[in-house]
Amino acid sequence: MKYLKIYLKDHKAASILAPLFKMLEATFDLLVPIVVANIINIGIAGKDMGYILRSCGLLILMALVGLACSFTAQYFAAKAAIASTTGLRHLLFKHIQTLGFSEMDTIGSSTLITRMTSDLNQVQNGLNLFLRLFLRSPFIVLGAIVMAFTINTQMALIFVVAIPILSIIIFGIMRWTSPRYKQIQAKLDGVTGATRENLSGVRVIRAFGKEEAEVQGFSQANDSLVKKQLHVGHISALMNPLTYVVVNIGIIAILYMGANKVNGGTLLSGDIIALVNYMTQILLELVKLANLIVSISRALASLNRVEQVLDTKPSMAFPEVSAETAQSSEAVRFDHVGLVYAGAGAESLTDISFCAKKGQTIGVIGGTGSGKSSLVHLIPRFYDATSGSVSLMGKPVQEWERAALRNKVGIVMQKAQLFAGTIRSNLLWGNSEATDEELWAALQTAQAKEFVLAKKDGLDEIVEQGGRNLSGGQRQRLTIARALVKKPEILILDDSASALDYATDAALRKSLKSLPDSVTVFIVSQRTSSIQHADQILVLDDGRLVGRGTHGELLDSCEIYREIYESQFQKGDARQ
Repeated sequence: MKYLKIYLKDHKAASILAPLFKMLEATFDLLVPIVVANIINIGIAGKDMGYILRSCGLLILMALVGLACSFTAQYFAAKAAIASTTGLRHLLFKHIQTLGFSEMDTIGSSTLITRMTSDLNQVQNGLNLFLRLFLRSPFIVLGAIVMAFTINTQMALIFVVAIPILSIIIFGIMRWTSPRYKQIQAKLDGVTGATRENLSGVRVIRAFGKEEAEVQGFSQANDSLVKKQLHVGHISALMNPLTYVVVNIGIIAILYMGANKVNGGTLLSGDIIALVNYMTQILLELVKLANLIVSISRALASLNRVEQVLDTKPSMAFPEVSAETAQSSEAVRFDHVGLVYAGAGAESLTDISFCAKKGQTIGVIGGTGSGKSSLVHLIPRFYDATSGSVSLMGKPVQEWERAALRNKVGIVMQKAQLFAGTIRSNLLWGNSEATDEELWAALQTAQAKEFVLAKKDGLDEIVEQGGRNLSGGQRQRLTIARALVKKPEILILDDSASALDYATDAALRKSLKSLPDSVTVFIVSQRTSSIQHADQILVLDDGRLVGRGTHGELLDSCEIYREIYESQFQKGDARQ
């Protein structure tokens, strides 16, 4: 509740007025049985039609005032609940943006989506009900007992016996179901994850004809969720029949004892009707209270899940201001660097050491899973090295302020990610103040100018979510252009030209050489042709640096590099 309280404090008036108006409505509800009893005892017994009409008018007036109070309470409760949850949602989203790749990998994107949507909706609904009913229901129950004592002390003892029994039933079921709702939300994460994976990979699924397998996998996750929900639902469903049994037994006892007292002349028939009405009110309010408790239990479970994310502290701390940088000819230096991902048993990188000078082109090559992406992700500090040190421009990356570091480094990920909007809006991610001339220059360098010019609207051509209306090569070239618009001092292409043909790839590498001499380029590729002209090539194998040098040097000294090269070219061409 510590985070929700912050936003509730901003809506104190609404949070107080909502239950107060509900209690005012409850007061009128408690007076209704007394008015009805007087109609029977005085109006009907004395055949006083004027009294009956006046009492009926009073009931209508009380109903209208109560309705107005109910609407007012609902308005304030909804206002406080929606506004507070909106603030909490903004806080959660903002906090997620501060989390590093390690935390995102550990928590999982599907879980974060569930907590941003389903969990916060549960919190909002629970808070709304809490503000409206947390005082009303207990007030009605206690008020009904007090009113029963004012009518007849002996008859009121029936209420005294019934209420504890009802409380044991309600709170016992609540105590059992509350932890199960946490398990339900966890299983909902699984369903969300399966759905997200299926929808994002729908083309691959259809290409391999795996629709049935995916349906079965989703069914298993969904069936597990349904079984848990039904199990909890069956127990929760016992609440209504058990409470109705107790209340109906109480009504029978009231009618039995009341009949004897009416015959004895110690109680009026209207008082019996009032007591039955109070018992019915207690039943209705306890059922509401039970539902409220269930909703609050689910809301608290969801709130705990949200707070778990908010309590997750980023593993990396960035200074507010970057330290002074000395003049250095080095762009990047790795000094005995090792990396272990969170939850992984073995190192992904082991004892990596190299130095990249400003203006150099560095090629990174190796087999699948050799650690190429892990290596370049340490440069913009997406992860922190678990051993050794990484320096940027002669200064440890830990001493760089976040914005300054990210402005120095432009990276194009393996998976080309575009956002819904236009080509222009996607390119402006690199630099929001870039001119059209700068955008076209970046497109020219990225070999994307030709196909953008061919589009009807040019830079204003619509890009659908994920860039699904563009080919793979077009998406990759636009992401490269986006990084170039940033004008970084270090440009990292993480296997970002894999969808390009050899001619376009060659043209791209040629145009990259026209970048300013101060720009250091890292090219991660599976193709030796993409990196053979690099000033320095790093060869990785199982997270270790097994070769470093130029193309010719590695052909002579590094067996793994030579094997990769010869697998892509004829053996006789190895020295070309």
